[in-house]
Parts: sequence; structure tokens; C-alpha cells
Amino acid sequence: MKITGLRYVIVRGTLEYDGPLGEERLVRPIDIYPEFRAQGPTWPVRKRKEGPPHSLEQLFLFIDTDAGVSGIWGAISEGLARIIEGSLKRVLIGEDPHAVERIWDKMYRHAIHGRKGETMMAISAVDLALWDLKGKMLDAPVYQLLGGPSRDRIRAYASMLGYSIEPELAARRAKEVVGQGYTATKWFFRHDPTEGPEGVRKNLELIRTIRQAVGPDVEIMFDAWSSWNVPYTIRMAELAAEYRPWWFEEPVLADMIPQYAEIRRSVTATAIAGGEHEYTRWGVKALLDAGAVDILQVDPTWAGGLTEMVKICALASTYAIPVIPHYGGIASTQLIASQTITTCPIQEWLLQIGIVSQHFFKHKIQPVDGHIELPKGLGMSIELDEDVIEAREELQL
Repeated sequence: MKITGLRYVIVRGTLEYDGPLGEERLVRPIDIYPEFRAQGPTWPVRKRKEGPPHSLEQLFLFIDTDAGVSGIWGAISEGLARIIEGSLKRVLIGEDPHAVERIWDKMYRHAIHGRKGETMMAISAVDLALWDLKGKMLDAPVYQLLGGPSRDRIRAYASMLGYSIEPELAARRAKEVVGQGYTATKWFFRHDPTEGPEGVRKNLELIRTIRQAVGPDVEIMFDAWSSWNVPYTIRMAELAAEYRPWWFEEPVLADMIPQYAEIRRSVTATAIAGGEHEYTRWGVKALLDAGAVDILQVDPTWAGGLTEMVKICALASTYAIPVIPHYGGIASTQLIASQTITTCPIQEWLLQIGIVSQHFFKHKIQPVDGHIELPKGLGMSIELDEDVIEAREELQL
């Protein structure tokens, strides 16, 4: 069995969802510049407008074989497709698609200048499509091939990116997700140290609002998306201690590993989470060796795919550091379902992107009572729903 070709297929359709989309965005490192701080949200839909319908366009990678079976992964960006076609394809054609370790190593060695960032994201997409193919050929879900299932369902937390943090609205939405059975919820800060005492006040107001809305028994977490610094994080942790946040996420830029470690040593009541913007086992090992994080959040769609994530989970388990992946969708579900509950205890579920990113899927993940049932489909459990695809074309690169 050999890989014979790669295709990049654009599908288009219309989303009729009438709920909130992109009401607010998170703080960003570049917001220290006022012209960027003033920018509004552009996610999770490309062109924001009030109410449905929303026009959607997504790009999927297909890896074809001489056995007539294809692996699929998506949605990916056109930029990643260009990296795959222009750089990775040459080491894929003719390979046995079952040999995921060999193929990953070839891609990594070939992409010596792409050890992080978009090239590693492209390697991840190829790897995930190969695991989809492998599962289809072996008539099993991917988590079974990786050693699972480790449980019948996965605890999920409601990740509220894209929702307003205006106190009244935030309180109402937080109560709603608790009512849906979620026992943990994460919210996203909008203010950074350059905004002074007023920014501190508004960030603390968000923490207070969420704790008061959900009560004492629900876990609450907050994401600073690499936009704070050491003194600011320590001060926010002191002020927030009475509200008992489970973790502060990505308080400083990803490359500031010693600063992560300094924060972790100084903040004892709140866990420090990070690793979303780290790649491969080698990047993760640097975080672990430095004692930088209490929780690892590497993303299987970015950090090297499932082939690499299995190694990352084994590495993290030797340090007794849990892996709670950055979103990752169905890829995270497949990974977590193959790992022990101590290694991967919970899955992030981005409510808004979960709706948008799965629009073209026949089998959608929908947490029930705060848990995700294990998918029953073969491979990655991705099958396009022809009933919602209004147009499709192959992207020529």
C-alpha cells in the first residue's frame, strides 16, 4: 500500500446558527500598541455580522492511496496547504501510509528550518490525516490504535472564547454552561499591564463575576494569552486568590521559559498552565526541565500530530505533569481517550469554534452533561456531510 497523491478540497456552505459569535476577543501580546488594542474580534467567523446566515468556507486535506482509501484532516489554512504541497509532499509520495513513525521522522528531518510554527502545524495535519487513514484501514477508531479506550466519556470544560466579558452577560453565560452540566469553565482576559490599575480592576472584575455566577464548586480558569509579565501575573494571582481560580494560562510569551518558572515558584494557590505555543517533545522537555508549568497545553493539531503527542504525554507523565491539550477538536478527543485519566484528565471545548469548525462534519462532538462521549467512527471519525455542502472545488497549488 502506497501514498499516491494529496488533494486540498474547499467546501462551502451556510451556517444558520443564531447564537453569539465573536462578541469579544482575548488580549494579545501586540495589544501594547494602541492601534492594535482598539481592534475588535474577527473570530470565529471571517466576516462578522449580526445574526445568521453565516457563509462558511473550509479547506480539507486528503491523502490518497493505491488501495482506493483516503485519509482526511481539516479544516486547514491555505498557507498550511502550500507548505504541505511545496515541501512535505516530496517525502510522502510512495510511502506506506501505515508507517507513521517513519513518515513523521522524514518530514521532521526534511523541514529542518520548520521545527516550530506553521511548518510543524503542516506536519501535524499530515500526521492526523495518516492516522485517519490508518484507522479506516484497520477498522478502528484512532484512540483504540493508540492504546485506548481509557474511559467511556471525557470530562470537558466550557471554554468561552468569543463571548462577551461584560459582567451581566458573562454571569448569565457562566450560569448557562453550569446548567448544561459543565463543572469547569475558562474565560479570557482582555487587559494587559500597559493599561495600569484600570486594567487590573477590569481583569479582577471578570474573575469575581465568574466565581460569583458559578458558585464555590465549579472550577474557573483564565487565559492571558502570552500578554502579561512576571510582576503583573504575581499581583493578579494575589488579588484573585480569594476566588480560587484553577489556573492562569500563558501569562508570558512562550519563549520566556525562565519567567514561567519564576511565576510558578512565586504563585502557589493558582496553577500555571502553558505550552499551547510550544512544539514537539523537545520544546515540551524544555518547559518540564525548567519547572515552568503545572499543566501542559500542547495542541495535537500544532505540536506534531498524534504521533508526537503520544511521546509528549509519556514525557509529561514522568514529571507528573498533566496534559490538558489546547482545543484540538476531535484530535484531542482521540488522544485523551487513549491516555490515562491522570495524564489527560479533561478536554477543552471551545463552544463557539465547536459549532463553526464542525459544520461540515456528519458526526459532530456535542458535550452532554459536561462530558464528551467517545466517537464510534473509524479513524479520526471525520466524514463530510454532503447535505450541508453547497459547493466544493479542489484547490490547485
